Amino acid sequence: MALTALDIYKLLPKTNCKKCGSPTCLAFAMRLLTKKASPEECPYISEEAKRVLAQAAEPPIRTITVGKEKKIELGGETVLFRHEKTFYHPTSIAIKLSDDLSPKEIEERIAQINSLYFERVGQRLEINMLALSNDSQNKEKFLNLVRKALESKIASFMLISHDSANLKEAISLTLPFRPIIYLKEGKNLEEILSLVKDKNLPFIVRGKDLEDTLKISEEAIEKNYKELILDATGSSLGETLQNLTILRRLAILKNFRPAGFPVVCFVENREKERAVLETGTYIAKYASIVVVDFIDREAHLALLTLRQNIFTDPQKPVTVEPKLYEIGTPHKDSPLLVTTNFSLTFYTVTPEIENSKVPSYLLVVDTEGMSVLTAWAAEKFTAESISKAMRESNVEKVVSHRRIIIPGYVAVLSGKLEEESGWQVIVGPKEASGIPKFLRQL
Repeated sequence: MALTALDIYKLLPKTNCKKCGSPTCLAFAMRLLTKKASPEECPYISEEAKRVLAQAAEPPIRTITVGKEKKIELGGETVLFRHEKTFYHPTSIAIKLSDDLSPKEIEERIAQINSLYFERVGQRLEINMLALSNDSQNKEKFLNLVRKALESKIASFMLISHDSANLKEAISLTLPFRPIIYLKEGKNLEEILSLVKDKNLPFIVRGKDLEDTLKISEEAIEKNYKELILDATGSSLGETLQNLTILRRLAILKNFRPAGFPVVCFVENREKERAVLETGTYIAKYASIVVVDFIDREAHLALLTLRQNIFTDPQKPVTVEPKLYEIGTPHKDSPLLVTTNFSLTFYTVTPEIENSKVPSYLLVVDTEGMSVLTAWAAEKFTAESISKAMRESNVEKVVSHRRIIIPGYVAVLSGKLEEESGWQVIVGPKEASGIPKFLRQL
């Protein structure tokens, strides 16, 4: 359980000496609870109290970092629901590669995986992990798979084998990437720790069931090893979802340390549609890594878009820089359009202007990341804010005309904007899809 102010007070010397800057030890306990003070400020606090307070101050779910140039952070979440605060570390989608595949099949799959990236609202969405599986249990086949994977563009690796000797050699090849180690059906914790402890590598914990997994996690903590990832995969989607929920609630609400680690799930359903639905469920409900074996482009676009939406801070909309943008190669007589700096709006409007084949200027107004109608309702997209953006970007020196096109949904602004700016206001289409025809006719 998380410590209360009274729990912290019991750990303090109770002298009320004021040397910490607080009038009483209870007041100091309140400052410690709200992270406005540190235990070191008390000159008489015991080492045992410092240790307990330090443990209580740790985040409920440990953050584990893997990868080389592109570091990937797993775990580190602090809430059950995104709207309470935000989720910080997007779920990694790991594509499984088996060493049972032929060399040609491995090369083809890696080429497909390298091309699995998309641009959406100004962000690059991509696959960032490979799960390399020693299904053949043959050392040379496994090491050849690892060497081929290292030639890919992927940022991090998971090494899976039943054989600790095979894993040991694979680790030596991938060590700069800080791989995740999964010794399947490991005989005991000592065998796994002998592989990872000296190199401080994360490893996956899996017991006979969730209770057994937590026991192994607790044992690893007692051995002072905390680079753990818990395998929550159950026998069905329902059981896996239940495991994920139990682990998150134990970590966040109960501060139960054995549950406070990133979580991995393996999707092994052979029906593609079902596998995609399972993966989406685990992304939405607490998985740090989901391992899949499908590479379909349309499926990954859907999953990466889902991940992007879930792990976007709901209190900070994705925005673009408010300024004057050139679309195509505009000149002094080119049209001037205006919109908000909400990223989705910008990346919806821009392609439509490009599709019109009419070189244009697009003035983006700072509306704190709100869409057109929302910004208008919140009085962020007004005649005054548009006029201000026009002045700051010196549009009168960029175009020879004095005409500005506003979105059709805010046609009500036209009169006030004409008064405020002195420019002629043209009301454009309501929907972005109407922009090409509108500009060509204009």
